[in-house]
Amino acid sequence: MNFFDTLQEQTQTEREYLFASPMIQAALRGEAQKHSYVAFLSEAFHHVRHTVPLLMACGSRLDADHEWLREAMAEYIEEEIGHQEWILNDIRACGGDPEAVRHGKPGLATELMVSTMYDRINRLNPIAMLGMVFVLEGTSIALATQAAGSLKQGLGLPPQAFSYLSSHGSLDLEHMKFFETLVNRIDNDTDRDAVLHTAKVIYRLYAEMFRSLPGNIEQEVPHAAFG
Repeated sequence: MNFFDTLQEQTQTEREYLFASPMIQAALRGEAQKHSYVAFLSEAFHHVRHTVPLLMACGSRLDADHEWLREAMAEYIEEEIGHQEWILNDIRACGGDPEAVRHGKPGLATELMVSTMYDRINRLNPIAMLGMVFVLEGTSIALATQAAGSLKQGLGLPPQAFSYLSSHGSLDLEHMKFFETLVNRIDNDTDRDAVLHTAKVIYRLYAEMFRSLPGNIEQEVPHAAFG
């Protein structure tokens, strides 16, 4: 079994826990409300804004034996620059206040997810970054396009409110093929363990991010004020 297949197999429990999140299930059924969707976008902004800095940190700490991976990080960076602004544009199209989100604070799970990655890259093993890539891009492929379609029908919002979700479903499908070739080149058990353990941790934190979002009972959304 190649390493990519091992990752898929050994993170199945964590992936199922993520997909069972009430917010994800409601989104797939087209039953999520606007305040829940904007809360999701707000949390997405607060981790997506760190994607490029994390990729840069990873690339800068790789040794000469991993030059092939540093080049891959550069490709990822080129693809990911500016995506946080797409999210703010979606929030604006929903009637939310993007500047309140930009200058606000993330929820605890989101903050822990980001800080965990900085810690693992800087203190443990920079290749751990691939564990986060595996979780976020794999989730996008499985959920983003389908959820975007269901949400469009259920919320009655314009297409401009779904640019982040709609684009990432197909975009990350291409990325995942690229990712598969990368991780299958990792032949060091220490590096493989770093990727696998990180994927398990990030799956759990990402699930907690979703589970912390407001549900279908209207309530105050602290990270996404409406104008």
